[in-house]
Amino acid sequence: MTEDVHAERRERAAARLRGVGADGLVCFPSRNLQYLTGFVEEPGERHLFLVVPAAGEPTLFVPALYETQVREATTVDAVRTWADGDDPAAAVRELLGDLGLREGRLLVDDTMWATFAQDLRDAAPDAEWGLASEALAALRVRKDAAEIDALRAAAVAADEAVRDLRDLGADAVGMTERALADRIADRLAAHGGEGVSFETIVGAGPNGAKPHHGHGDREIRAGEPVVLDFGTRVDGYPSDQTRTLVFDGEPPAEYRRVHETVREAQAAAVAAVEPGVAAEAVDRAAREVIEDAGYGDAFVHRTGHGVGLDVHEEPYVVAGNDRELQPGMVFSVEPGVYLDGRFGCRIEDLVVVTEDGCERLNGTDRGWR
Repeated sequence: MTEDVHAERRERAAARLRGVGADGLVCFPSRNLQYLTGFVEEPGERHLFLVVPAAGEPTLFVPALYETQVREATTVDAVRTWADGDDPAAAVRELLGDLGLREGRLLVDDTMWATFAQDLRDAAPDAEWGLASEALAALRVRKDAAEIDALRAAAVAADEAVRDLRDLGADAVGMTERALADRIADRLAAHGGEGVSFETIVGAGPNGAKPHHGHGDREIRAGEPVVLDFGTRVDGYPSDQTRTLVFDGEPPAEYRRVHETVREAQAAAVAAVEPGVAAEAVDRAAREVIEDAGYGDAFVHRTGHGVGLDVHEEPYVVAGNDRELQPGMVFSVEPGVYLDGRFGCRIEDLVVVTEDGCERLNGTDRGWR
């Protein structure tokens, strides 16, 4: 991802602040900070902020020990530091004063820790406060070319891992869910992925009827469906794919029917994706197929969720969401049927909305073998 991408995003964020009547934005270590600067850091005890004024130069406020890192990792020219032993709250007050942000309307990161949010309130007691998503959600929901390239690459790594899993065949029988989850992580890394983007789900047999089972010590048996939901990251962007496989033997007859129903439901939902269509219409397209097959009560979650730097973000493909789809939006399409105590089945791909429809980011076979 080129350095200019982040500078352009900061400019668009400033314009968006003006559009929503806000004077400034304050991010702390989060996906928002990563989106605007490219700098990745976990929240910690020290004050570390990006301040974006609606008019003026963005400034990084960082502990002195981070200065070299942030200068190398970002294109933000203005970097202010504070040293251990200094009073960071006093330095924040001074910074906001210099930027003219001790009053007016300020937006803070939605996930900011309370201790830092309180220090900001103390530094600008006359300000009105809101959440960063008011300005940034509209930017982040439509992915730019660099983001889509990263999401494609992450999807390719997941596709290749699925092919490796299918090649296991009967060798998967007797493996524990945990061992197969470890194998998935290994194969994702082998195909260029960076870690796992969320806890891998390996739900064998009745565990597959729990949509967010995770993985445990149950051994995989011949003839039972195994729900496999996993992803990795490339340049910070995740994949998220689900296939439900039977590694050996023959599954129950009803599973064949359920799997075909879910596959048809997913195909119907993907076919419904195009600009101007409401997100809830995509959910409805999948749900109608499953209801018509008699499994409506067993489809217990939304059809999809947006995917970007966060694995779950806008837009949400769910009943009641009348938000119109726009080119550049990326989300999952993942209908499922879950029969308690017996088995589950889910099929999931990521799609990106194009000018005249959508592009599937995942291309592997959706069958159960």
